[in-house]
This record gives sequence, structure tokens and C-alpha cells, in this order.
Amino acid sequence: MRKHIVILGAGFSGMWSALSAARLVDLHQQEGIDITVIAPQPELRVRPRFYETQVTSLTAPLQPLFNATGVNFIQGTVSDICIENKEVTFHNATNNKQHLHYDRLILATGSNLRHTFVAGVEQHAFNLDQIESAALLEQHINGLAQHAQSVARNTIVVCGGGFTGIEMAMELPARLRNILGDEAKTRVVVVERGPVPGARYSQALRDVIMQASTELGVEWLVNAQVEQIDAQGITLKDGQRIASKTVIWTVGVQASALTAHIPAPRDAQGRLHVNHRLQVEGYEDIYATGDVAYAATDDKGNHALMTCQHAILLGKFAGNNAAASLLSVEPLPYRQENYVTCLDLGAWGAVYTEGWDQQVKLTRAKAKKLKLSITSELIYPPKAEKAAAFEMADPLAPFV
Repeated sequence: MRKHIVILGAGFSGMWSALSAARLVDLHQQEGIDITVIAPQPELRVRPRFYETQVTSLTAPLQPLFNATGVNFIQGTVSDICIENKEVTFHNATNNKQHLHYDRLILATGSNLRHTFVAGVEQHAFNLDQIESAALLEQHINGLAQHAQSVARNTIVVCGGGFTGIEMAMELPARLRNILGDEAKTRVVVVERGPVPGARYSQALRDVIMQASTELGVEWLVNAQVEQIDAQGITLKDGQRIASKTVIWTVGVQASALTAHIPAPRDAQGRLHVNHRLQVEGYEDIYATGDVAYAATDDKGNHALMTCQHAILLGKFAGNNAAASLLSVEPLPYRQENYVTCLDLGAWGAVYTEGWDQQVKLTRAKAKKLKLSITSELIYPPKAEKAAAFEMADPLAPFV
């Protein structure tokens, strides 16, 4: 009887889960295992680049790759997981409800921003959460010159000083000059609830971020919490008011709501606790990977972050181990001891760090060159060639 590995999601972790599982099945010349990906579209949306321009071009087709590697693809949106029947429910491309049985399930449905805990976010703020919303933001910024000159037109507020907020903020001064002209008095403000800019990062990294912010003219408001966002701007809890036609929300990332369909321990961001094989606690037939997995990366207390750096390798291990369990071969314990960051700092350049203590190794033009290499080459899917794809899908193949 044929066995079925079903993967929910075609982001970084879902795509690599599928390729890694297909690799191991092919390696053992097993023809009785099917691998199916269910996702809204057969493309990888390169989310780490959504702060850039021409955002709708930041995708990569997956159907040729899946065809070359023997992975089935179903265009659909999953609405339910029935763990008792080992079945997922989804609506297909024509919105018809269908059901699919699994022997092994890999949950790789990613994360989303929460819009509900501050008044006006959903109605009046822009975000980079999905390609559609990032495209709306780009269209809005490109159209600012059509509005009458005002402080609100020339001011952009970025809510949240995490990596996404920083990369967006640092991109904006040059973009505003191109759109509004060099004479326009523009203002970019990062609203951060922490006590200092980049409070969660190392001192060395914070110093670089502040140097770039100063040179680019990006302001930081720290110890600041948002009370409300409306069509005219933003109000902070201390009563301070910033007039702005462009408020960008980058905080409150949560794991996919589908995690709630599995009664298992989750962290504060909704990520499912997994063991070293990436199996969800209490379920040998369900694996979680990418942004939905709370996974230990080493024996030092570090856990994977919601980044494509971790999603890629988590996917490779999840796919391999799901296939291994059906092939009765030894799984590979997930390990990812090396951690690096490469933060784009707009016209200033970039900064590259190594280790969980974020030791700065490269800055400015050298780091920018590395950043461009990572975002335009390293994180993209492999060529639609079976041998090349399987070589890269090996969880033990060299990576960052």
C-alpha cells in the first residue's frame, strides 16, 4: 500500500521539506511513497526581500522544480487538520472543498503579523507581511509625490525596530529622495518599545545600526508604545502625535493559525514544540518546520528564529526525517549551531555578524556585497534539475 507525505506550505521550509523527502526516497529507490505539497501557489515568495522595490518580481517558480524531482503539487488553501483520521481539508483552485489523507504530515505554513492588538493597525497601517501587502506599500510610496507637500506626506513611521523594521527604515531615505526630490524635508522615524535602538542585539551590532541611522538621518523613538493609528498618523501612549500618511507595522509575528489544530505545547508566538527529529511533541506522524516550529538548534539553549536561514535547514531535516520514518532508516537529529546575520542598512551598506553573540565581521560595502549574494542567490530555489536539487537538499550539505 502506498504511503503519503503531505507538506502544507511552499515557503522556504515547505519547499526544502519536499525536496529533502524526495531525495531520500530516491536514494533508497522506493517507489511506494508519494510526496505532495499543498499551497496557494506553486512559487517561492522571497519574503526577506519585501522591503525592496519591484516587490512583485520577488518570486521564483516551483512547478518545474517539483516536476523534475517527482513532487506532486496541489494548489489550495488548507482549512483543517483532522489528526484522528490523518486527513487535511483544503479548498482547491476552484474553491471546492477536498480532503487528503496523510501517513506523515509536515506543517510548514509559516507566520503572519497580528493586526488586532493596536487600534487602527488593520485599517490604516501598511506592512511587509505578504507580497500583496508589500506591493500596496510600494505603490503608496511611489504615489506620494502626487499629494500636496506636507509634513504628513514627507514623514514615514516604522513601528518596530526588529530586522524587518530596520531594513525597511534604512531603505526609505534614498527612496523618498528619488520620489520627492532632494529638496523635500523628509523624515523617517522608527518607533521602538525597547529602551535603546536594537535592544535585543549585541552592543557591537547596535553601534553599527546607530552609526548608519545617524548618517542616513533615520530617527529612533525608544521606550515608545503605539496607542492608535489613524488616517492622519500615529498616537503614542505618552500622548505624542506624529503626523504621517505612511505608517508601516512590522511587529507581532505569530505562527500560522493552523498550529492550533494540533493539541500540543506551543510557545508565546504559537510555534509547536518539536523534538530533535522535528516531530511535534506527542505526535510521531506530524512534523513542524520553519516559522511554526519551536526547535532547539544546539545544546546551549538556543532555538531557531523566524528567519529563512533557519527555515531552510529546518525544512531539509523535516523532509528527510519524515521520509526516513517511512523507509525505516535512521533519522538525522536537527542541529544548526552556526548563526549569522546580514542586515541591510540601505545606502549606508550593511552589517554582517557571526555567532549568537553577534560579533560584527563586515560592514558597509563589503557586507552589502555579501547581503546581495545571500538574497539574490543563496536563498533562491535550486535549478529544476534532479541531481543538483537533491545535492542541495541533503540536510548535511554545507550551508550558512
